[in-house]
Amino acid sequence: MRLSRPERIFNVLNYTFFTLLGVTTLLPFVNLLAKSLSSENAVVSGNVNLLPVGLQLGTYRFVLQDAAFLNAFRVSVTLTLVGTALSLFLTTITAYPLSKTRLRGRKWLLLMFIFTMLFSGGLIPTYLLMHDLHLVNTLPVLFLPAMVNVYNMLIIKNYFEGLPDSLEESAKIDGAGHFRILFFIYVPLSLPVLATIALFFAVYFWNDYFNAMIYITNPSLKPMQLFLKELLAASSDFIRNAALNADEAMNTSPQSIQAASIIIATVPILLVYPFLQKYFVKGVLVGSVKE
Repeated sequence: MRLSRPERIFNVLNYTFFTLLGVTTLLPFVNLLAKSLSSENAVVSGNVNLLPVGLQLGTYRFVLQDAAFLNAFRVSVTLTLVGTALSLFLTTITAYPLSKTRLRGRKWLLLMFIFTMLFSGGLIPTYLLMHDLHLVNTLPVLFLPAMVNVYNMLIIKNYFEGLPDSLEESAKIDGAGHFRILFFIYVPLSLPVLATIALFFAVYFWNDYFNAMIYITNPSLKPMQLFLKELLAASSDFIRNAALNADEAMNTSPQSIQAASIIIATVPILLVYPFLQKYFVKGVLVGSVKE
């Protein structure tokens, strides 16, 4: 199909705009990568832009050998895996009954869930509740309060509502109960939306630092993002004394250590996305709009 002149001009402007937007988004990441690979003199003097100056790998060797970093990485991986699995499970089994129009009190139940999207108990009452439940300074406090996300639940519910009722009726004729219908019929047919929601949960748990900052004081339970926040807020002298031995201090700056830590912490969540990309757009579009 031949495009008209205005359409060609629009396409050129459109591609140019989004290309520049994409490049602008990547520039800070590229700059961090360059700093993490550059020598101390180059970083301190401000000569590092998009390419490393005085290439060195000492920062990555240190970061990958640092006990505090590795412990924070382990906590974040555990939190992300456990939190995503449990949250996806609970959100799915919550969405399934609410997708049935014959459920008694369905309208009021949905209103109660939506109410929690608009109002919360507040930070101090929530902290007091976690304290009274003896969850402060425990790993569950980082994922239990967020296990059922109402927005994600509504997306899954709308997807379930779009599945043909004949599937459930046929399964019931064969003697299947709701458990088998959900996990052997609905879930396999809902992989696009479930993969999308799993990605939402994984990104949330991996990037969350605020809850850890509020509820966690035990250094062995601090996740990666809280570790990075404290690392970025620390003074250069503190980082150098805590991080570097005499040989590494000769060619590695504290800024390089900060940059290398951020790069390593970003890579895992970036590696997850390509495996879920094929489901992402379809899952959001199908689950967010009810026909």
